[in-house]
Amino acid sequence: MKFTLLNARLFAVGADLTGSSNKIELTGEMEDKETTNYYSNGWKEVIAGLGSAEATAEGQWEAADSSKVDDAMWSRLGGVGPWTVCPNGAAVGDLAWVTQCMTASYALGGSIGDVAPWTGKGVSSWPLVRGQMAHPAGTARTSTGTGTAVQLGAVPAGKRLYGALHVLSVAGTTPSITARIESDNAVGFPSPTTQLTFAAANAAGGEALRTAGGAITDDWWRVAWTISGTTPSFMFATSFGIR
Repeated sequence: MKFTLLNARLFAVGADLTGSSNKIELTGEMEDKETTNYYSNGWKEVIAGLGSAEATAEGQWEAADSSKVDDAMWSRLGGVGPWTVCPNGAAVGDLAWVTQCMTASYALGGSIGDVAPWTGKGVSSWPLVRGQMAHPAGTARTSTGTGTAVQLGAVPAGKRLYGALHVLSVAGTTPSITARIESDNAVGFPSPTTQLTFAAANAAGGEALRTAGGAITDDWWRVAWTISGTTPSFMFATSFGIR
């Protein structure tokens, strides 16, 4: 299905940069290593070497709190954390590209009269994974619960489940959230198995996790969370995929 880019989403560690972005590009590539020999029939022969990915974005500069692009990009420059890019919305089940990125560059400023611009880049330190959104960013959670089930598929031997958690805002007294990724072999989750557990969070931030690499026959997946504190409230986004 062809579509116009109107609702691309960018989550970088603990910030939703969608409202500050008007251009997002995601690139994945493999090194080509030459293996030409006398049986190559006069043509170069190559195999794949190391893989890499980059996410670049630009838009309108804002500052003053941790949710704004200046605070988020500057504080994480040189740091590593999860990035999730969605080409067309971030509802549960929407297509998501997930990786662990180093925030490699950040630039701001332009000419007189311009809307103040910014540009930034994240460079992958983990594989680029094509997956889906597991929890939407715009839904506040105030108590323990589970998300919508997604039929992501089974994990073959030698592959891994990758998951990213972006905690975007936190409110309340001594609030804490511990999120986990569960699997089961049926949509109703009669016997859920925890596959990944994120560290307890009480502030905006993010974490990426992956399984050890063994096969998982379950094909249904969801995010679940445990919330504690006095009048706690969390806005968070979660994505996952298999590679």
